[in-house]
Amino acid sequence: MRAAPTILHLDMDAFYASVEQASKPSLRGKAVIVGGLGPRGVVATASYEARRFGVHSAMPMAQARRLCPNGACLIPRFSLYRAVSDVVMALLRELSPLVEPLSLDEAFVDLEAGGTAFDAESALETGQRLRADILAATGLNASVGLAGSKMLAKVASEEAKPDGLLLIEPGTERALLAPMSVRTLPGVGPATGEHLRRAGITTVGELAEAGEDELVRMVGRSHGVGLYRMALGLDDRPVVAERDAKSVSVEDTFDVDLHDRVRIRNEVQRLADRCVHRLRDSGHSGRTIVLKVRRYDFSTLTRSETLRGPTDDPAVVREAAARLLEAVDTTGGVRLLGVGVTGLADYTQEDLFAQSMAAEAAAEAAAAGEGGAVEPAGAAEAAGTGGAGGSGGPAGPGGPAEAPERAEPSDEPEPARERRWAAGSDVRHAVYGPGWVQGSGVGRVTVRFERPGSPPGRVRTFRVDDPELEPSDPLPLVGESAAGEPAAGGPVPEEG
Repeated sequence: MRAAPTILHLDMDAFYASVEQASKPSLRGKAVIVGGLGPRGVVATASYEARRFGVHSAMPMAQARRLCPNGACLIPRFSLYRAVSDVVMALLRELSPLVEPLSLDEAFVDLEAGGTAFDAESALETGQRLRADILAATGLNASVGLAGSKMLAKVASEEAKPDGLLLIEPGTERALLAPMSVRTLPGVGPATGEHLRRAGITTVGELAEAGEDELVRMVGRSHGVGLYRMALGLDDRPVVAERDAKSVSVEDTFDVDLHDRVRIRNEVQRLADRCVHRLRDSGHSGRTIVLKVRRYDFSTLTRSETLRGPTDDPAVVREAAARLLEAVDTTGGVRLLGVGVTGLADYTQEDLFAQSMAAEAAAEAAAAGEGGAVEPAGAAEAAGTGGAGGSGGPAGPGGPAEAPERAEPSDEPEPARERRWAAGSDVRHAVYGPGWVQGSGVGRVTVRFERPGSPPGRVRTFRVDDPELEPSDPLPLVGESAAGEPAAGGPVPEEG
C-alpha cells in the first residue's frame, strides 16, 4: 500500500460499442449492441444508450433485441479494436515502463516507475492529461482511477464511469469502501456474495466489522484472509509489465447443432487453422493441443494431447485435433467446438514424428484422390459464426456456412453461391467508396456510406452479388484519408 496515489487504472468506456460509434457517424448517441448475431449469439458489449434498456454483456442477443428493438446490432471487428488498443497502450507506455494490460481496453500503470507522478497533485495532472491524449488520438472516452493500490485504483475507475476520473487519497480508503457492496471487491462473485448475504453481510464495512476469524470460518482461510485485507483497503500487489500468455484458443458456437460427423471434422480443421494463425501472431509456439466439445445437452468435454516439443505448424495441430476428435462421442449433436494450444514457448521445436504422420495422411489423401474428390484438410474458413468472436468479414447472421456437397461432373454450369453480409461489416463500392453493412436479406444488402469523422452518410441498397461491392478492411478512427474518393455524407453519384 503506497503513501501516494501513483497507481493508475485505465478502463475505456463501453470499448467495442464506442469504437463502432466513432467509426460509424450515424450511430453516435444511439444504442449499439456488439456481439454474435445468430440465434445463440451473446452480447460482447453495449453502448450506454443501450444499457438504459437493460442490455448488458453476456446477455443472449435475442433477449437484447427484445429489450432494445431499435438498437444497432453489429458483429465485432477485432482487428479494429486491436489497432485502437495499440494506440492507447502506446500512450500508457509513454507514462511508465510498468504497464500491465488486462485486456484490449483495460490496464494498470505504475506512475512512480515512470517518474510522472510522486504525489496526489502530479498523479491527478497525469490522469487528466492521459484522458485528453486518448480522446485526441482515438476520439474515445476513458475512465481513470488513481490510488495507492491496484485494487483501489480499479474501484476508483469503476466509480468514475463513464468518462470520469477519481483519485482516492491514502487514508480515506476505509471510509470510501464501507458503504459499497461486497460485490465491489475482486473475487466476490455471485456465489460468495449470496453466501455473505445470508450471513447478514452486504457491504464492505460489514465485512471489515465481521473480523478475519469469522470470515475464515465462513469461506475458508485463504479466501477469508484475502477478503478481510481487501475490506480494509490493503493490497500490496505490484504492477507487472509482462503478463505471459498461458494459452491460445478459438471456438465457435453454432446456431444449429451439428450432427454430420464429416461437417464436425471440417469445423475442427478450420478452427485448428485459425488457432495456429493466432498462435503465430502472438509470436509463440505450443506443445499441448486441446479440443473442446460442448454437446447438445450442454455437457462439455475437453481432450488434450501433448507433443514432443512446441510447434506452430498448422498440419501438426490439425492432425492432433483430428485424433482428439476421434475419441469424442458426438451422438446427439454438437453446439460448440474449440481448438486451443497450451504450454506456450517463444521458439519452435519441430515434431518430426507428427510431421511424418501428417505427410503420410496427405499421401493417402492424394492416393484416394485418384479415384474421386477428397475434402482438403485445411479447407478455407467458412464465413461468419453465431458467437461473439466471429470473423469480421462478410458473414451471415447464422452459423458457419455448410461446405458445398460434392457432385458428379456435369456439363451444366454451377450456379454462383449467394454472398452473405453481416451487419456492421466493412465494405467498399467501386463508385461510392467505403461503407458498412446495415443489414441484408431476400437477395439485397443495405450499405451506409460514411467514414470516421464524416457527417452521417447516405444509405443505398444493392444485390448481394453486386460485383462492384467487396469486403474491406476497417478504416482507422483518426487520420484516415483517401485521395480521389468522394467524402462520405457529401455529394455522391446517384445510383444507376
